[in-house]
Amino acid sequence: MKKLLIIAALAVFAAAGTASAQNYMVVNTETIFKSMTAYNQAVEEMDAAAQQYQQNIDNAYAELEDMYETYMSQKASLSQSARQQREETILNNEKKIAEYQASIFGEDGKMTRMQAEKLEPYQKKVMETISKYASDHGYSLVLDISTNPLVVYYNPAVDKTQDIISLLK
Repeated sequence: MKKLLIIAALAVFAAAGTASAQNYMVVNTETIFKSMTAYNQAVEEMDAAAQQYQQNIDNAYAELEDMYETYMSQKASLSQSARQQREETILNNEKKIAEYQASIFGEDGKMTRMQAEKLEPYQKKVMETISKYASDHGYSLVLDISTNPLVVYYNPAVDKTQDIISLLK
């Protein structure tokens, strides 16, 4: 019986020791990315391109709206075939605009490809640097406080954001 109690006590102490030995660190990837000039320039380029594409789409929809309003004002004086032709033109233009919008902002659109081309190399570099830092310093868990709204408290001593920024420079 004594042996069983001693083994149980050792198991409890071993589990407690293992739990306290788990090492974690906290980083704020948003702060890390904001510290990278090249990353921020790439984001600005993408934002400018997105604004230009959106302006083109807005302009096309404004022209379509004008075309529709003109049609509605002239509808009564148009023959049946002329009405049908204008309606088809309006619908075709609307479809073209929607296709253009999808080709830019859709899942496989130009902006998605641009993001992969311009931002992913920086994102990959940051993740690799964080992983290497964690591995080199014996951390078994890394928490990103910029994307996890469930972190209620953390000790600033475990925040290694500035260390990662230093390694990236």
